[in-house]
Amino acid sequence: MSVGVSLDQQWARIRGRLKEEVGEIAYRSWLQPLSVASLVGGEVCIVVPTRFMRDWVLTHYADRIRALWSGENPEVQSIDVIVASTNPPAALVADNDDRDDGRDGGRDDGRDLGRAAPPPRGFESRAADSRGADSRPAPRPLPPSSAEPAPSTVYTSASYGGASDESPNAVPAILEDRSDLSAALDPRFTFENFVVGKPNELAHAAARRVADATTVTFNPLFLYGGVGLGKTHLMHALAWQIRKNDPNRKVLYLSAEKFMYQFIRALRFKDTMAFKQQFRSVDVLMIDDVQFISGKDSTQEEFFHTFNALVDQNRQVIISADKSPSDLEGMEERLRSRLGWGLVADIHPTTYELRLGILQAKADALQASIPLKVLEFLAHKITSNVRELEGALNRIVAHAELVGRSISLETTQEVLHDLLRANDRRVTIDEIQKRVAEHYNIRVADMHSARRARAVARPRQIAMYLAKQLTARSLPEIGRKFGGRDHTTVMHAVKKVDELRATDPSFAEDVELLRRMLES
Repeated sequence: MSVGVSLDQQWARIRGRLKEEVGEIAYRSWLQPLSVASLVGGEVCIVVPTRFMRDWVLTHYADRIRALWSGENPEVQSIDVIVASTNPPAALVADNDDRDDGRDGGRDDGRDLGRAAPPPRGFESRAADSRGADSRPAPRPLPPSSAEPAPSTVYTSASYGGASDESPNAVPAILEDRSDLSAALDPRFTFENFVVGKPNELAHAAARRVADATTVTFNPLFLYGGVGLGKTHLMHALAWQIRKNDPNRKVLYLSAEKFMYQFIRALRFKDTMAFKQQFRSVDVLMIDDVQFISGKDSTQEEFFHTFNALVDQNRQVIISADKSPSDLEGMEERLRSRLGWGLVADIHPTTYELRLGILQAKADALQASIPLKVLEFLAHKITSNVRELEGALNRIVAHAELVGRSISLETTQEVLHDLLRANDRRVTIDEIQKRVAEHYNIRVADMHSARRARAVARPRQIAMYLAKQLTARSLPEIGRKFGGRDHTTVMHAVKKVDELRATDPSFAEDVELLRRMLES
């Protein structure tokens, strides 16, 4: 049976049935670009634009197409799906020599699809229609360097995002050699440089497991936390470790904003099939700050299908965001559900101990000699995020090197005065008691108790002294705040602390540190 109107009519009816079964979106993405080429020996030959689409159609739709076609035409026993860039069967060329369905107006402008011989005119016109503009060529297969990445090649946002220097219709250069990866991934952000503490231990352990696993364990891995808590550090560390463990794995790391930009660009140049193949042929997809696509319905739709395609192929997906999947506003419910499929690991705000550990590691990396009292002061005062904490440390180190002054509590407060402007607020006795108790690792309740042990009595005296220095409360009012003690007890405490400050430099530093933390 040669290709003719009858075969086209059968295909039109089958496509209509498929559209009803799979829905408008899946139909446009996977079935509308298909073209029927021939029926030879009971086998229907269908042509697709790319190898990726061929594999997808064979996996998800070929059996259903064969079943529907057998119902339309009992002669059909099997389905063959070929890529447009491959040489067509001889019957395909012979049967199409005289065919012209009129949609190309008899025009033959010499465009090709990567074959030595020109494509059949009927196929070319249908491919153009499926792309929405008959003035553009049919979907282009990727260049060999894109379709078959070299073993040491990695996809990065830097290499993927640039526009081509050639014509607007040229396929963008999206691949970059691994040797250039440091331009996209910060070499400082490795697992070895990540300071682990209670707030981030789950996220760190999950990231290590995924990076070191030979099979997909958690899919997706979803990391979330506030600004400056280490999400991007872990994402970069994951990419570095995966590359180190298996240089043959293809990793694509980019921000959600870059994903949206590339999708819009593909729509603009009517090149969505190349976009799909580029994103769905990787082994590991890493999307940073996925909350960026909240409220962007079209981008969410494409990301949803990309996510499903990769998970169906058992490819690893790693996502980061500032909120958990269930709390992402403006995100479709089905997408939020899928993002929570695997392991969701949160990164909590840092504790004092973790901040101090980060500062010590950073100081070691800078090879800077910083007094412990200064590090403790920074760890107490800057609690918002790690990025700001490291920035403060960089500032005081740079100031010491450029000005030639040693690092001390005084210079630290001077250099970081803009970060420490919280000293405008009034200090309360309750806050003094809490801060002193934390510093000396005792309970706040001990400030009010009758215990006289030195480990409790000395911090209590320091708290009374600071209350006298930093508040406008009278001695009797201060005494009442410390378990109803007499004002003479407060006077004794103030006198004792003054004496110890004059004779014990270490004690004086402790008191000064507490005073600066409370004032700042």
